[in-house]
Amino acid sequence: MLDLIVRGGQVVTPGGVRRCDLGIEGGVIRALEEELLEAARAEHDASGLHVLPGLVDAHVHFNEPGRGDWEGLNTGSSALLAGGGTTFGDMPLNSDPPLLDARTFAAKLEAAQAHSHADFAFWGGLTPLNLDCLPELAGAGVLGFKAFMSGSGIPEFPASDEATLREGMRLSAALGLPVAVHAESDALTVRLSAGLNRPGATWRDYLNSRPVQAELEAISLALELARETGCRLHVVHVSSGAGAALIAQARAEGVDVSAETCPHYLSFTEQDLERLGAALKCAPPLRPREVLDELWAAVVGGDIQTIGSDHSPCPPGLKTSSNPFEVWGGIAGVQSSLPALLTHGPRHGLSLTRLAELTASAPARRFGLAGKGEVGVGFDADLVLVDLDARTELQAADLLNRWPGTSPYLGQTFTGRVVSTWLRGVRAFAGGRIDPAVRGRLIRPG
Repeated sequence: MLDLIVRGGQVVTPGGVRRCDLGIEGGVIRALEEELLEAARAEHDASGLHVLPGLVDAHVHFNEPGRGDWEGLNTGSSALLAGGGTTFGDMPLNSDPPLLDARTFAAKLEAAQAHSHADFAFWGGLTPLNLDCLPELAGAGVLGFKAFMSGSGIPEFPASDEATLREGMRLSAALGLPVAVHAESDALTVRLSAGLNRPGATWRDYLNSRPVQAELEAISLALELARETGCRLHVVHVSSGAGAALIAQARAEGVDVSAETCPHYLSFTEQDLERLGAALKCAPPLRPREVLDELWAAVVGGDIQTIGSDHSPCPPGLKTSSNPFEVWGGIAGVQSSLPALLTHGPRHGLSLTRLAELTASAPARRFGLAGKGEVGVGFDADLVLVDLDARTELQAADLLNRWPGTSPYLGQTFTGRVVSTWLRGVRAFAGGRIDPAVRGRLIRPG
């Protein structure tokens, strides 16, 4: 007997969208048929809804242990579930101390096992401070290693210069794990910021301090080192079509590289930053409308492989400086990723199948998260049921992350609403609430 049958939904699979029933047993999808005749201990009616794979968000900053007042594993994973996500990859730098060795991995694992409502994986850091610790991090089970090619904003997580990045990539290749890079030229951004960060600085000054050229220079160097070392490279939060094109060219030449972008680069422009201010500060920064359109073309056309939220909130007090250079850079958006893509994607030609690929199956494959990312037999029953016809204006009361008032999406009307999210066959979110009894588990790459 099956544990659960989800009946009558429009199921989004790699082969297309079709109405069918899902049979679930032991947290795994065991059957996917037009009509299931088997008995089940429970049934759920998904008529009128679309069933997508739960999002695999490989780029979040949940900051625990150490900075739980910025965001925590409880609140962050709750917001992830409310936005249709079921698995996350937590970045190493905003924890205090950062995740740089097996000891700090163990501390984060203990916190996540106690507080996370979604399944989780961890990135280890790659910095000048911990090259000798990469093997122990690999043994502990990290997804891969995250390096900053410019300042991270966290003194305990310094940027990797060319020599550090080369050696880190060489070690990572030997360990069989990818390196994810924040790709902005440190030399260029430091030089430009020195001239623009002055009394009376404006958001336009901040934008001018981090031009697309800074992204392109860093991507070019990272690609050169990946060719040299044979490392699997992942370029996070690509903000421009030109950056995506560089990566696509390298992929065509045989470099093992993937590109990620984020919903905020596909939803907002630099004009929105000048209008809204601190809620939209990020690095790389937002770009002009024409660059946003180029980025959408890269997403739809295949030059971008994954989408992650880069959810990185902070206490509101860190967003209040009148000097844009002193405002903490990070966007709170994990709960809004799927609604934003469902809202803006259709006008750019984004199909549901491609959306599921970008947000679930591709990151699961890229980072070796077996059983995740697809609505298919043998995969974990990680599902999000969506009403595509619903229109909802986002209010702070709807958001479950630590500081809902800092979301730049507040007041936007989304097309498409997450009705429920299921983790391994258990309904973890519905009716605006999570099930507090649901607990996630560590997913190691393999």
